Amino acid sequence: MPPIHLNWSDLEIAFERNSPDQESFLDLENGDLLAIVEGEPDAASRRAKVASTPERYLRVDPASSREQYRWMERFVSSVTEPALRERLLVSIDGKGAFRRFKDVLLAFPGERERWFAYRSEVLHFHIQTWLDHMKIEVASPPPWGRLAEPLEPLEIPRSVSAATEPPGETLRRQARELLDVIAAAELPSAIAFLEFLRDRGTSPLLKSVPTPPPEPAAPPAAEVPATPEQEHATGH
Repeated sequence: MPPIHLNWSDLEIAFERNSPDQESFLDLENGDLLAIVEGEPDAASRRAKVASTPERYLRVDPASSREQYRWMERFVSSVTEPALRERLLVSIDGKGAFRRFKDVLLAFPGERERWFAYRSEVLHFHIQTWLDHMKIEVASPPPWGRLAEPLEPLEIPRSVSAATEPPGETLRRQARELLDVIAAAELPSAIAFLEFLRDRGTSPLLKSVPTPPPEPAAPPAAEVPATPEQEHATGH
C-alpha cells in the first residue's frame, strides 16, 4: 500500500467519537474519512459504497468507552488536591460519569487544561498504535509527532496552576471544597455564618462568630398503648 495523505484533524475526530449510531471508514486511496450516521438520508448509500469496495475502505476503531474511562481514572489519580480528587472520584462513579467529570472540572481551569492536554496525548497515541497495527504508511507525519506511550499525566507546577486562577476565585474554590467535606449536621451552622457575612457586607472576621440558632427540640414521643398482656401483668 503506497503512503496516503491523511487529514489528521478529521481522523482525530473519527477516533474520538465513540457512538453506536456512527461509523467512520478511512479511504485507503485518498485518505478521506467517510462517516456513516444512522438515521441520516445518505446512510444507506454510504454503507452500500463501502460494501461494494471493501478493499478500499478500512473501518476506524475509536477509543472504546471503557478505555476512555481508564484515561479519566489515571488522570484523577494524579490530582494532588485531596478535596478535588475526592470530588472527581465521586463524579466518575456510575452512569453519566463523563458528563459529571467535565462539570466538576469547569470550576478548576488549571486542572481542566491539564486534562485536555493529557487526553489529547493518549488519543494521539491510540491513533498512532492503530496506524502501526494496520501497517498504514502516511505521506506526512502528524502535527503532534511520534509519541511514546503515555503513562501518567504530569502534575502541573503549583506556580503555573495558581497563575491561571484569580486570587478571589482561589478563595471561593477553597470555600466550596470545605463545604463538600463538612458533615451534613454542621451545614446549618456554616450556612448561618455565611449569611451573616453576606448581610454584614464585609469578609474580614473582625467580629465574634455569631451563635447559630438553637436547633428545635425533638417532639415528645407518642404514648404507645399497652398490650392486653401488659395490662394483665400490671393489674390494670
